[in-house]
Amino acid sequence: MGLNCTVSKNELLDGVNSLQNITNKKGTLAILANVLIETTTDGIILTGTDLEVGLRLFVPAEIKETGKITLPSKKIFEIVRESGSTEITLEETENSWAVIKAGLSTYNLAGIAADEYPEFPEYETESFISFESHIFLDLIDKVIFSIASEQENIYSLTTVLFEKEKREGQSYLRMISSDGHRLSIMEKDVAADVDPLKLNPLTLIPKKGIQELKKFCESRDSVEISFEKKQMVVRDGEAVMIVRLKQGEFPQYRAIVDAVQLDNCMEISRIPFLESLKRINLFTEDIFHTIQLKIENGVMILSSQNADLGNAKDEQNVNYSGQPLVLGFNCRYFIETLQVMECDTVKAFINSNNSPCLMKSDNDKGFLSIIMPMQL
Repeated sequence: MGLNCTVSKNELLDGVNSLQNITNKKGTLAILANVLIETTTDGIILTGTDLEVGLRLFVPAEIKETGKITLPSKKIFEIVRESGSTEITLEETENSWAVIKAGLSTYNLAGIAADEYPEFPEYETESFISFESHIFLDLIDKVIFSIASEQENIYSLTTVLFEKEKREGQSYLRMISSDGHRLSIMEKDVAADVDPLKLNPLTLIPKKGIQELKKFCESRDSVEISFEKKQMVVRDGEAVMIVRLKQGEFPQYRAIVDAVQLDNCMEISRIPFLESLKRINLFTEDIFHTIQLKIENGVMILSSQNADLGNAKDEQNVNYSGQPLVLGFNCRYFIETLQVMECDTVKAFINSNNSPCLMKSDNDKGFLSIIMPMQL
């Protein structure tokens, strides 16, 4: 005999749904597309991994026979989601097959033996610190959009740099991302003492890990977090997630920030500027989204052109008294930055026609963005 249990549809659905982004990655090992299901005294443990991110969840269940099996994660999710029953019964049969019963429906599903599944990483249980989940959600939302895509040759740019700092007795957490063309920094003060966090000289969390950390935090009020040399561990009472940290270099972001002089300031109303950018972006070339910004006498003229479609022009009033500027930028970078800001008025600092643009505001505490210029 093998695994035999009955579990609530909704609780099983929540559990298997949490694993979908991890188990649906195309990989070399077929078993990684499966979820490992193991019995405990009062429920089942669901485990998914892609060898970069691993997630283990507890789901209450009525256990009739103990055992463990791996079953296709996506198919289990689809079966449970479409079920009209409030309870699901899982029963292992011969050769790692399982019978799934949901109301009047019966499914026979081929699995893979559980002993072939990768071991879930071990972790130290001593050095966890509890944080309110919204802290990490705020950090992630402000930097996730400027992480480089997975195709980036400099793979360390496909990560977020995570830092801690204490200033005047106050603890801070900081996340930094850059795709080589822009830089986003978000810092938050926290009530917890960050000294026990054992960070590496460069603690680089991969993009997939950041995405899964966000998902983990969205359904919880608080999380416990710990860092080891090669992994980040996040947990609460029902779940544990382990993310393998990346190794490598990261841009010297402080030097980039310090290079922008903060004496040539332009103040822009955020929402009208964002709406204008979206209109102008309709006529940019698809790859580079290049626009021209011409700033003089309190007016910003935005323009774009497309060889096949035509051109567009838009005007915005700005508070600016410096020298006239003619600038080239990727329109999409401005749009994505302005979308994560919450202020009414953005402060933009630009030294010259070929300088990067630093954006921040008094209302977006701890956040700043730098966008590199483009040649027109």
